[in-house]
Amino acid sequence: MRILSKEEFEQEKDIIMTSLKENSPIFIYPTDTIYGIGCNALDKRAVEKIREAKQREKNPFSVIAPSKEWIDENLIVNENAKDWVKRLPGPYTLVLKVKNQCVAENVAPGLDTLGVRIPDHWFSNFVAEVNIPIITTSANKAGKDFMTSLDDSDIEIKSKVDFIVYEGGKNGRPSRIIDLIDKERVIER
Repeated sequence: MRILSKEEFEQEKDIIMTSLKENSPIFIYPTDTIYGIGCNALDKRAVEKIREAKQREKNPFSVIAPSKEWIDENLIVNENAKDWVKRLPGPYTLVLKVKNQCVAENVAPGLDTLGVRIPDHWFSNFVAEVNIPIITTSANKAGKDFMTSLDDSDIEIKSKVDFIVYEGGKNGRPSRIIDLIDKERVIER
């Protein structure tokens, strides 16, 4: 496992993009809130590795969407949801109905919904450039404290990732989940 600064990540960006499309690495990355663990959300095998690392068998994962256009193409954006999509990027996850199979089936097993984010963070520009959805879930085992720095990161989680993009400590909380399926509902964690 390698730890990369933002600058090192930028220098290796092309290699990492190719790897995401071909080898599906598992990695920890910064967002506007906390550190997330992710992979190519189109790769069922990679998604399963994150499930194993987090010890989270069934609960759905969310994704960082490559763009608002990707959200419009793949998810049902009703009138209420349009206002929230306009607010992106931001520190929230929008739960919407899926209209196209746009991620691996084990991202949100048995559901016709998907949580999407576009963090207000430079990492979202990378996701837009690679143009694939990336799993976004807190970098911790299910039910344990989320990662805000290397000091509080889970040793077992770190042992299962290929690299970490690290930019120092975070002072945030996980994103707010806004369920936009029927009526707007904020899900507290």
